[in-house]
Amino acid sequence: MVNRTANYTAFYVSEPFSATSLGANATPDFIYYNQLRAWKGADSSFPFVDAHAKTYNVRDGSEWETLKKRLHERLNMSKNIVLFLSENTKNSRALREELDYGINKKGLPVIVIYPDFKDKTDIASSSGIRKQVKDLWDKVPVFRDNMSKVATLHVPYKKALITSALKDADFKVQSMTNAGAYYYTLY
Repeated sequence: MVNRTANYTAFYVSEPFSATSLGANATPDFIYYNQLRAWKGADSSFPFVDAHAKTYNVRDGSEWETLKKRLHERLNMSKNIVLFLSENTKNSRALREELDYGINKKGLPVIVIYPDFKDKTDIASSSGIRKQVKDLWDKVPVFRDNMSKVATLHVPYKKALITSALKDADFKVQSMTNAGAYYYTLY
């Protein structure tokens, strides 16, 4: 049995990657992923285990089948998916593959981080998840249409809440809570 200890981070990067020397590093959603890595580098107790660091790197010019194989390898060793969903996110082939395989084949819970929102009240009100958050789900239909199959936690871009989400046993495949949409309460 595979030791599923990693967090698989899913985010949009343009396809094909930018021809500049920065490549994916110039894509806004990729910057948020790099922030998780920086927090881990500055504080080893930050609860992020990078699935992307566990296999060979995929170069910007890699063939789709090579990339797809690496994505699956990384998802196979992951306990959850951390999805960055922002105004910049687009429905790319890689993002569709990551979410489809991760949710539908591996049953991975999803922690959705919204970089455009900073507070719990930006995500939800007393009546539930806000419309502007739900509207972002339409950017990635495979997520919107399948998220009800696994537990999903919707989190604003705030380090303390991201830390809590990454530590939460209810959002790890080995101990996942009931499927459904969750968010941090407002009080």
